Amino acid sequence: MDQENQPANGLSTESLARAIDGKASAIRVRLCKTGSYHGIKPRKLPSGRLLWPSDSVERLLKKKRSTTA
Repeated sequence: MDQENQPANGLSTESLARAIDGKASAIRVRLCKTGSYHGIKPRKLPSGRLLWPSDSVERLLKKKRSTTA
């Protein structure tokens, strides 16, 4: 995962989407409808951007593996 333009304590929505091979728009839609993305809640920055926890990629991939096994 690339570190350029990433805040120190999290991932942008676009970076999260790239890491899980998904779409940023789908992440935002699910967040808007349910209040989280598969149980992961971002922090909203003063600029309005979302900052996802750094471990969110691992948590999502682990959840995906457990549902496909």
